Amino acid sequence: MVTGVGGFIGSQVARRLVQDGFRVVGVDDFSSGRRSSVPPEVDLIEMDLSQPDVPGRLPPNCGLVFHLAGQSSGELSFRDPADDLRRNTVSTLNLIRYASENAVDRIVFASSMSVYGDVPDLPVGESDRTEPLSCYGIAKLASERYLRLHMGTVPSVILRMFNVYGPGQDLSNNCQGMVSIYLAQALETGKIEVRGALERFRDLVYIDDVVEVWMCAGSVDVALGKIYNVATGVRTTVADLLEQLCVLIPGSSHQVLPGTPGDQLGIYGDVSLLSRDLGLSCSTSLEVGLGRFVEWAKSTATS
Repeated sequence: MVTGVGGFIGSQVARRLVQDGFRVVGVDDFSSGRRSSVPPEVDLIEMDLSQPDVPGRLPPNCGLVFHLAGQSSGELSFRDPADDLRRNTVSTLNLIRYASENAVDRIVFASSMSVYGDVPDLPVGESDRTEPLSCYGIAKLASERYLRLHMGTVPSVILRMFNVYGPGQDLSNNCQGMVSIYLAQALETGKIEVRGALERFRDLVYIDDVVEVWMCAGSVDVALGKIYNVATGVRTTVADLLEQLCVLIPGSSHQVLPGTPGDQLGIYGDVSLLSRDLGLSCSTSLEVGLGRFVEWAKSTATS
């Protein structure tokens, strides 16, 4: 089962599972995901996972749950914190109940770098303190804690996603996805609106690398009960990202505007645990990944 199957990462995880020969059930309420993104081979269930009757409405024979459904914008979480909590945490509680009642082998959960909050200018590790700055980060951290509380009956793996980008991302969503927002603006108007300082820094991780981590987290026993940063370990400033974008899209320029609530000054991940346990590295460089993303975006705009 893949929840959030109409979303950027969920749809590509589902596609990879289909390619690997799995029967896939996909769940989405399409509040933000797109039907067109769902692979045609997926058995689709349209459902709001925060509703109390969810466990009884899901098929009882799913051995593995990839839980990617939820509200994914820190900015939007401030506008309606209760809705963010419902979509991110209540949905997770319902899936925990479903998994417990149906002997699911494991849940792999999409958490976020947002759980860390403000951190020093050093790679942040999974054991570092968590002090979220947004309602979204609080909801994700609460979901993590619920999953760990129920580890005895529902085995789980928690993946803290950093800034994922690449082909397939929704270029119309101007509230989530730093790279996709800047790219969409550069292609549409040539003017990129930067909300916050150019000195901010992020860990930008390419979608294909992310999918590999999800596949491994769903199958390797050593991962059970663990939390992993899904990151590159590379510190990229907003200024660096803009410079590369403007080379790929000549004539683009940017202007700096006030920042958004709960935005982190900077964060990048310590990926030593990912490498040690799973033997993986998210090694696609920004130059290569961004080039592929731009090429895909241009072809999509002209098709």
